[in-house]
Amino acid sequence: MQPDLLSHAYIASVLQHFRTRSPLIHCMTNDVVQTFTANVLLALGASPAMVIERQEATQFSAIADALLINVGTLTADRADAMRAAIQSASEAGKPWTLDPVAVGAFDFRTRFCREILALRPAAIRGNASEIMALAGMSAGGRGVDTTDSASAALPAAGQLARETGAVVAVTGEVDYITDGSRTLSVVGGAAIMTRVVGTGCALSAVVAASCALPGERMVNVAAACGLFAQAGGEAAAASHGPGSFVAAFLDALYNLDGGASA
Repeated sequence: MQPDLLSHAYIASVLQHFRTRSPLIHCMTNDVVQTFTANVLLALGASPAMVIERQEATQFSAIADALLINVGTLTADRADAMRAAIQSASEAGKPWTLDPVAVGAFDFRTRFCREILALRPAAIRGNASEIMALAGMSAGGRGVDTTDSASAALPAAGQLARETGAVVAVTGEVDYITDGSRTLSVVGGAAIMTRVVGTGCALSAVVAASCALPGERMVNVAAACGLFAQAGGEAAAASHGPGSFVAAFLDALYNLDGGASA
């Protein structure tokens, strides 16, 4: 079945919810991307907090509107803190999102991510190779980089969505978002986004935030991808390389009007 395109009107409404509700997002994310992720959330109107220590993370995840679990710089201690935070968020009825960074490339993180799938994430956001590996399918990939196309990961994404109940977003040259029965697609963005550390990780934080907003979760996640794609395209047109792109991207997110490409 051909994926449906997301309407511009819904993307605009999700952006409005970001700015009026300012969801508080608990980001247990990797050390490389914390500042960029926080700035992306702030530019959209959300409120980020990077709380990692186990006791504080357990307490904070029940207070925040949503939780992001990103395994990019996973350690044994951090894995323990993440499990505790997920349990606390779930008991408080708060959604959590998984970003399975480099799953399939390393055994420790692969085992951990497959284990926590049983804790029922609200959303999963990854590149094609990560989603395929998380689903237990043969996948390519070079560390954090994918060597598979987003469309090739659609069967894996559908399987994960049906098995976990999560909305699964496979991002790449086209983004595909599925709940296991329906699929939405989002086009846009720019190739230069792959030359800036943290764009995918920051998108996962925006996906996590979208899960805390009113409306249908799958459409909210697709709208988050649409907002990112629009800002990426605008920033690419206004920049001259990766350095200027970062500043232009944050400005584009801040100045979005919701007329995203989808």
